[in-house]
This record gives sequence, structure tokens and C-alpha cells, in this order.
Amino acid sequence: MLSSQSNAAALRAFRVMEVIGAMPNGCLQADLMRATELPKQTVHRVVGLLVQAGLVVRDTGSKRLLLGKRVEEFALSALMNGTTRTERHALLQALVERIGETCNLAALVGSDVIYLDRVETQWELRVNLVPGSHVPLHASASGKLLFSLLPETQKKRLLEVLPRRAYTENTITDRKALEAELKRTAKQQVGINRGEHIRGLIALAVPVLNTQGQALAALAVQAPVGRMSLEDLQKFLPAIRKTANQLSKTF
Repeated sequence: MLSSQSNAAALRAFRVMEVIGAMPNGCLQADLMRATELPKQTVHRVVGLLVQAGLVVRDTGSKRLLLGKRVEEFALSALMNGTTRTERHALLQALVERIGETCNLAALVGSDVIYLDRVETQWELRVNLVPGSHVPLHASASGKLLFSLLPETQKKRLLEVLPRRAYTENTITDRKALEAELKRTAKQQVGINRGEHIRGLIALAVPVLNTQGQALAALAVQAPVGRMSLEDLQKFLPAIRKTANQLSKTF
């Protein structure tokens, strides 16, 4: 009997986290009651336990419920090591063979852009980064793309607190310039890195979208300017987008 009750409680908690995670701006307790059809007292108790465990947090301004960093880290581990990793890696490998340059798949975790997977080109001139590596939000193709596609309230909060460190002379450190860049990026659905993180290294990124049109991750291709220009890289955008569509089915 105790085991059955524990299982039911665990499933309720998981269902609550599912609902919270499905809402880009988080949700109120009333939203949870409607979505889960659970009594108010039950939802209150489950939310309290999840908050205590660090799995759910309350936004200080709006009191809306959001998934905590602990859940984000778990989700990241699942994406990097789950059963679909092999399929995603094969898709990246095929794109690398098509373009001849390094490709990576990255996700936004909090204010960090983290590589879920990466396939290096066979050229000697390359930058060796591995899955789990972090790249700056404001100075990478994937970072600017995922940043630009955030809900407006979250985007504004990040702009307030984000350190805009200059990595090269091309890094965008001015807030107004970065806001304009994000606006262009969101409109074009393409993130562009013009040597802003590592001097001489350019990149393009496109979103990996779910069925609701939300960005799950970013697929990027990068190359040294001595081997390929940005214009040359842009010619591969149809192939990159096609791979992004295929990757979306693995999430």
C-alpha cells in the first residue's frame, strides 16, 4: 500500500513538473490545478515539496513557478547521454561530411550555452571543444540565436544581468547594439558569429524547433575565415536547416 501511494505521489510530482516545463513563462498554481485536475491542497503540497527539493522555483517578481536548475542539469544529462544521442550524432556526422566543417548541437541552460554534441572536421586547423563545453551567450552563433528566441520578459531580465565580456574586437558589448543584433537574429532565425568569441572563427546557427515552434536547441556550423567566408557558409543554410528538422524528431 505504501509503495503504491509513493508511486502515485512520484507520478503527480512528475506531472506537475511536466506542466511547468511546457510553459515558457512558467505558471501559477491555478494553472497547475486546471492542467493536472488535482485538488488545490494536493497541488500546494506537491509544489511545496518540489520547491524544497530545488526542482521548482518561484519567480520573485510574478510568483510564477519555474523549473529549477537541478531539473535543467538533469535534462542536460539526459540529452547528452540518452538513447537518441547516437541518432543525433549520426546526423551531425553526415552534415560535417557534407559541408567539410565542424558542427555542434547546443542548448540554453539558464544563462549558459552548452554543447550537447559536437563533430569535428578532419582538417588540421580546428578548435577542439567537447560536449559539455560552455560558450558565451552574447558572443556565439548558437548563444545569440537562442537568446533572441527567448520570451520577451526572460530576454529583458538576461539583458539586465548578462556580463558582456569582450573576447575579441568583434564582440558586441554595447547593450543597444546587442538588442538590435538579437532583433535581427530572431527575424532571420539565423545566429551569426563574426569572430566574436574566437578571433578568425565564424559560425552560423539555426534553431531546432518542437511542434509548437519553440527552440529546443541550436545547430551550428563553424569554420576558420582562412578556409571559408561567411558568404560561403551561408550557401549551406538549406542543408543545415534540413538537418535541424531531422534533429527535432530526436527530442
